[in-house]
Amino acid sequence: MLYDFYKGKRVFVTGHTGFKGSWLCRALYLSGARVTGYALAPDTEPCLFSPSGLDSKIVSNICDIRNFENLRECFDRARPEIVFHLAAQPIVKESYKNPRYTFETNVMGTVNLLECVRLSQSVRSFLNITTDKVYENLDEDRSFIESDKLDGFDPYSNSKSCSELVTHSYLRSFLSDMGVAVSTARAGNVIGGGDFAPDRIIPDCVRAAMKKENIIIRNPYSVRPFQHVLETVFVYLMIAKKQFENSSFAGGYNIGPDVEDCITTGELADMFCEAWGEGIKWENVCTNGPHEAKLLRLDCTKIKNTFDWKPLWNIKKAVEKTVEFSKAFMEGEPVSDLMDIQIKDFAAGKGK
Repeated sequence: MLYDFYKGKRVFVTGHTGFKGSWLCRALYLSGARVTGYALAPDTEPCLFSPSGLDSKIVSNICDIRNFENLRECFDRARPEIVFHLAAQPIVKESYKNPRYTFETNVMGTVNLLECVRLSQSVRSFLNITTDKVYENLDEDRSFIESDKLDGFDPYSNSKSCSELVTHSYLRSFLSDMGVAVSTARAGNVIGGGDFAPDRIIPDCVRAAMKKENIIIRNPYSVRPFQHVLETVFVYLMIAKKQFENSSFAGGYNIGPDVEDCITTGELADMFCEAWGEGIKWENVCTNGPHEAKLLRLDCTKIKNTFDWKPLWNIKKAVEKTVEFSKAFMEGEPVSDLMDIQIKDFAAGKGK
């Protein structure tokens, strides 16, 4: 049903060269959508976007979202009906090193894109992808709901909170009267094949395993809502579709795993080591890094009730799929084939 809907639709994706953006664009391409991407060049080596073959399958603009004139030109040329906003500086540790750049990209980048939407007459559905870290987190033993206070602690998390507030302002001031349906999606920690970012648990595990070294875990007792990247991709596609058809579905949504799949980073590392094999182990090394919350869980009752949705792949399956992809990638198998197999399995509902 999702694929039928997106066939022939004009879709604009910011951050399309990133890990999550590449998976989203591949799914959109398979659905027959007419995709235009706007992002910086991939900033990791290796990366997922280039070997995925997407640069020849979609219109790919390698530009900075802080440049409003370039963005407006590309946006107007694409005349999108649906917009997915993923472009961001997404690394917490990096945000401490470069807070100004983080706020410029994550806040003013959102302003620039929403200004393009405001000046456009083609957009019907807009989805801002933010993060589970937008909430004020006092490390209390509770799950966040969508009405909780937005006030991320570190520059990354706070800038994404600001991105949400900017979106709310544009909706109330302009987009609602224009008939543009607007939602924000606050996803938990995403894992999956093809993520090579620094200072993320699964990429760190993969790099260590490939070198046959022990995995270094900084905060093994921190609880996080880990989920496979395709879990979020298909929810993004669902929200954008539903609100396109009926604006009453627009709103803010948490996207996360069931409670039993909210595990510690140490437990995630255990699952990775078991799935990878070869005697891989992890060790706890305190690096005295910047502040990180100890507990983060999402209450996903709203999205479950609104769309009759539930997660398809549990955390064990998500880790197995990540290891399967990573090993095949390492052995030189075609990345586009690896992505298509997992996307089609997920779309077919091949679950736990």
